[in-house]
Amino acid sequence: MSRAVLSLGSNLGDRFAYLHAAVTGFADVLVLASPVYETVPWGGVEQGDFLNAVVVVEQVGIDEWGWLERGRALEDASGRLRTQRWGPRTLDVDVVSVDEVHSDHPDLLLPHPGSSERATVLRPWLDVEPGAVLPGRGPVATLLAALGPDAEDGMRRRDDLVLVPS
Repeated sequence: MSRAVLSLGSNLGDRFAYLHAAVTGFADVLVLASPVYETVPWGGVEQGDFLNAVVVVEQVGIDEWGWLERGRALEDASGRLRTQRWGPRTLDVDVVSVDEVHSDHPDLLLPHPGSSERATVLRPWLDVEPGAVLPGRGPVATLLAALGPDAEDGMRRRDDLVLVPS
């Protein structure tokens, strides 16, 4: 059984519809879907706020490359254009971790670089898996606490938006 943690984000168009489409696209393998958070962008590119969430998925016979392929297919279906690093996007599906896999391949770094420093990944993941551990980095709760008291500034939980696959 392969278990992956995927981070979802959208800040173009109908942001929630894109997140919902991603969750629906993973419905056959979905274990957990986090609450949705509205977050300010980072990375220095002027753009609108994101909606972010985390999903946990499981399937027999799929590896880290298979999860990446599924995520990219959903991004493509959303009309995602890769024109600007850290720029606005209809849908972003990042493979945060897959089991205990470590990868230095430039197309698939695992665990996903920066995940241990992003409250936009850690907070939603912690909401659905309080005992979660980021392989090679440590407990998610410890990582989030280490970011400091302001780590979740610019994040607002959106309980009015619930990710349930259709």
